[in-house]
Amino acid sequence: MPVDAKICGINSAPALEAAVAGGARFAGFVFYARSPRALDAEAAAALTARMPRSITRVGLFVDETNETLDSILRQVSLEMLQLHGQESPARVAEIRRRFGRPVMKAIKVASAADVDSAGTYDGVADLLLFDAKAPPQMAGALPGGNALSFDWELLAGRRWNRPWMLSGGLTVANLAEAVRTAGAPAVDVSSGVEDRPGLKNPGKITAFLKLAGSL
Repeated sequence: MPVDAKICGINSAPALEAAVAGGARFAGFVFYARSPRALDAEAAAALTARMPRSITRVGLFVDETNETLDSILRQVSLEMLQLHGQESPARVAEIRRRFGRPVMKAIKVASAADVDSAGTYDGVADLLLFDAKAPPQMAGALPGGNALSFDWELLAGRRWNRPWMLSGGLTVANLAEAVRTAGAPAVDVSSGVEDRPGLKNPGKITAFLKLAGSL
């Protein structure tokens, strides 16, 4: 059964075109200033205007204010909000209710206890995303997109009420093993289809989506 894929951190027309042509299920646009993949609302609006309705437009935010969310959503056609910070279940529920869009909540994983914490968001968020937690000693770590993976066995056999997605250090080289080990129905990739942070490689996007579609 093909694995749904999200290409995150899209910030150029060639990257978007590769995601569309390759059959990505989700396209992610980053609204976090510290990220090398960050876009402003004007650039994101121009890209989302080029997208077919078959791909869900996802905006990635990190502990963002209601005022900023409102401003971006008035300018950019986003269909899902990805919360990649320290948002509490109550905050997730508030954003979902206030802005009337499905919410994806990132769960940062380094241990079984981190996976267990997903239960507090199950039923609050519409989709759970399991990403690698950056170690405390990692200099310049971002909330996501650090090219780090975690022990996929931590997810093996786990079940939630909401759909879920695997992220963290995925590439063409390890995608099949990651999906098989974790049992992931969907995957998210950012750094794994780049030549350097923030520079997407359309060929790598094409290869990643082709493999995901064959799993």
